[in-house]
Amino acid sequence: MATTVCLVFIAYQILQDVHTISYNLCFLQIFFLYSYLGVNFTNLAVMSYDRYVAICFPLHYNTHMTLRKVTCLIVVTWLSPFVAVGITIVLTASLKLCGNIMDSVYCDNYLIIKLACSDATVNNFYEVVAAAVFVSVPLIIIFFTYIQIFRVCFNGTKQTRQKAVSTCTPHLFSVVNFAFGSSFQIFQTRFDLSHLPQMLRIILSLYHLTCQPLFNTPMYGLNLTKIRNVCKNIFSKSRNAVTMMEMT
Repeated sequence: MATTVCLVFIAYQILQDVHTISYNLCFLQIFFLYSYLGVNFTNLAVMSYDRYVAICFPLHYNTHMTLRKVTCLIVVTWLSPFVAVGITIVLTASLKLCGNIMDSVYCDNYLIIKLACSDATVNNFYEVVAAAVFVSVPLIIIFFTYIQIFRVCFNGTKQTRQKAVSTCTPHLFSVVNFAFGSSFQIFQTRFDLSHLPQMLRIILSLYHLTCQPLFNTPMYGLNLTKIRNVCKNIFSKSRNAVTMMEMT
């Protein structure tokens, strides 16, 4: 979602050598970008809860993860970030701006607030609270669920530990990967990082938009037995073909 909106527009600007964006399109970009971040963090928390139930209560999984509960989790995952970001945009759009230049490859709400002439205390307070809720709450849930998972693994059988590693490794990698990319974006907009090379700042600012989707596909895909076996067969056939060519 955010990857498509931001990267397509950035690619268009590079090809056309354009460095401007309309007022409405800028807010649309912010909506998709912030919603993407909120949905991802919330989704990672929901996934950690799913793994917690699957590993700690395997025989009662269907009892805990009912259709009604799953539907509620999906609705909360998507609806809450949309509502929070919508309020953010309404508050920011009400500000009077005294400038129109942002040192960024895409629009960022905090950078727009810095351009405001009018009082932005409410905006800053709301953004801090919203960021704390959509970052700290999911991380607390992830932290708690993995403590319980590790406790069960240490007290369980070897088979239980293998299942936990197979189930949790892709998710943990996604959490660390996404947290790193998002953290840099927050630091870049709120602190002076001009001492870093400009190209490095651009690459890292696009990290959470590009690397997260790229890494998730192989990480979760290769975790599926059928896909992993197909990849092994393709790799084995390619290696055998190379060996036969060398022999001939």
